[in-house]
Amino acid sequence: MTDRLHVQGVRHHSPACARLVAERIEALRPAAVLIEGPADFNDRLGELALEHELPVAIYSYASTDTSVRRSWTPLCDYSPEWTALTEGRRIGADVKFIDLPAWHDAFDGVENRYSDAERRYTEATDRLCAAFSADNQDALWDHLVENAEPEGLAERLDHYFDLVRGEADANGTDTVREAHMAQWIRAALADTDGPVLVVCGGFHAPALRRLAAEGETAAPDVPRPPEGTEVGGFLVPYSFRRLDAFAGYQSGMPSPEFYQRLWEDGPVVAAGALMERITTRLRGKGLHVSTSDLIGARALTDGLARLRGHRVPGRTDLLDGLASALISDDLEAPLPWTRRGTLTAGTHPVVVEMTAALTGERVGRLHPDTPAPPLVADAQAEMERLGLDKDGSLRLDLARPADLERSRVLHCLRLLSVPGVRRDDGPAAGADVTAEEHWTLRPGEERLPALIEAGALGATLGDAAQTVLEHRLDRDGALEALASILFDAALCGRAHLTDRLGAAVEAAVADSSDVAAVGQALAVALALWRHDHLFGTAGSDLYGSVVSSCCDRILWLVEGLHAPPGPAEPGRLRALVALRDAVRHAPGLAPAAGTVTGAADRIALDPQAPPDLRGAALGLAWALGAPAEAAAAAEAEAAPDRLGDWLAGLFSLAREEVVAEDEGVIAAVDELVGDLNEAEFLEALPALRGAFAMFPPRERGLIAERVVSLQGGGDAASLTARLEVDPVTVAGSLALEARVEAVLARENLDFRTETS
Repeated sequence: MTDRLHVQGVRHHSPACARLVAERIEALRPAAVLIEGPADFNDRLGELALEHELPVAIYSYASTDTSVRRSWTPLCDYSPEWTALTEGRRIGADVKFIDLPAWHDAFDGVENRYSDAERRYTEATDRLCAAFSADNQDALWDHLVENAEPEGLAERLDHYFDLVRGEADANGTDTVREAHMAQWIRAALADTDGPVLVVCGGFHAPALRRLAAEGETAAPDVPRPPEGTEVGGFLVPYSFRRLDAFAGYQSGMPSPEFYQRLWEDGPVVAAGALMERITTRLRGKGLHVSTSDLIGARALTDGLARLRGHRVPGRTDLLDGLASALISDDLEAPLPWTRRGTLTAGTHPVVVEMTAALTGERVGRLHPDTPAPPLVADAQAEMERLGLDKDGSLRLDLARPADLERSRVLHCLRLLSVPGVRRDDGPAAGADVTAEEHWTLRPGEERLPALIEAGALGATLGDAAQTVLEHRLDRDGALEALASILFDAALCGRAHLTDRLGAAVEAAVADSSDVAAVGQALAVALALWRHDHLFGTAGSDLYGSVVSSCCDRILWLVEGLHAPPGPAEPGRLRALVALRDAVRHAPGLAPAAGTVTGAADRIALDPQAPPDLRGAALGLAWALGAPAEAAAAAEAEAAPDRLGDWLAGLFSLAREEVVAEDEGVIAAVDELVGDLNEAEFLEALPALRGAFAMFPPRERGLIAERVVSLQGGGDAASLTARLEVDPVTVAGSLALEARVEAVLARENLDFRTETS
């Protein structure tokens, strides 16, 4: 029975392999054509028969409550799999995909189905590269296959793939996939009398020939997805940029525009047309290319081809010839076609434009009758209804209901990473006073594939955006992202989110030990809960629960925070400011004022707490109405390494109370600073300056007047005048001068001392 089996191993996206597949189908007229591809798409192969403009891809997804796994099966004009589909259908063969679904664990971590094995060819291909003096696997492939005579290609491919399979490690994933594909093959042999042609990645070909002779002959069942997993798939337009190995596609043939021309026009015409294309692009970018340069490049290209034994110039011959003729500078990075991978920093501009020209700009287009997920229709209808399908700049006034609706749709598109939607300006936090947004809209061909691929996230823009927010939180779980998630939810009009997200937010707060991060989340949530009627978040239960959990967590964290003296930490000071505001403005959500002031009193007297936190605790109690002996407390913090930081904490929480005093803290600080010697003053100065910088200019003027009054009167303006030299620089200079004088005195080199 296996004498009717013909297994053709191919390299994905190889024009030579695609021609070979077409020739074999025409010669064999097989009863069945079996192709490496997702078997769960077999019931929808008719969609691939529609008149699409390639490249396209089968986009598959598996969605759970916490994540979405995505996979693409790309197909272009010169993909052997596409040729097998179209030519097999033309002769009336039974055409099927025979590989496992993309959501299967065998594809865990694999984005592109056809990038599964080539990365494991390294050892065998490295040895072959050395034998044939080829720079890398791509140059080797061109030499052996694309640039070689077509006679005997099938045998050469068999030898090549037998070698790389024999020296590569097949893992458990390969075993599972090949067993599934072999079962399809045995079933086709049992159900038909004619030849059966299998088109698969060459890595799998040797194993499939062996496995086809043993085992069951019944067609396998396509595996069912795990419980709680939603799976699906759609055709999406693809692009040459995404197919290009230089853009990171592991199994891609590099320079897809080159191979498209090779497929359409043959090697002689392709080389000339692409040299013209590269020249046009370079000149369009302002890079000089003269006629003599082109003559030299053509001569070098032809010479390299003959030297390398190529019947016509190939891709690397063309690129090497152009690079030699056009680049006279020393190169900081190796030429990208001499290795596998993406372009690196430092690549010469001419090289960048050459590789871009051979990548091409082609983008696929789906037939209008191609099914699409509901999200596509919802998004297109919303953009058309709201006038968002245009090209240009857009200004929105969020106080107007119609503009607010537009803003929400645009923010949903932004979260879904839909191309051509960019916000240039607008509110960045719930307490921002601006109600104006500026957007730039650029509709393009890449918008449709992005919407199709986002269809796995929800049927409407709002649902899909909400899923993005939930997955973002689940993915990193870091509280640092919490504030932006909360604000993005408001911008999208999803203030009343699912219970799961609300619970996840509270859990993230409960697990955090970062006071600053919890404080940032509290500040955003409190502002949105209090007064953001623009986004419909005022009074939201979600934001109210976040306020409650954040207040409790901040209070618990700061009461146990012990640290030696050090610079004031702005993050934890802002957290206590947010706690103060919550107690003032969100009664019932925040702890009672008495509870907070009691904890603040304990922190203010805790000798193990850092100075800025002790000062902030005193300021918190003072701001919430508890009596404060701030002047006496300042005297207790008189040490130069603590005074400025303690004042920074106090001023952060009780700035208004300090200004409202007649003298109090200002008088105490003035006296303490006056008692410092020069060295102590220089040590304390940077922190003192930072503390008083918290006051706005008008309040600094009031403080200056009080200091002048305490000193007996004078010009207060001189204390607040802006100096041409930064005071910290002055302090550093004075400190350096003091150290120099100390060294001179120690060594008896102080020549300023009068002598008789």
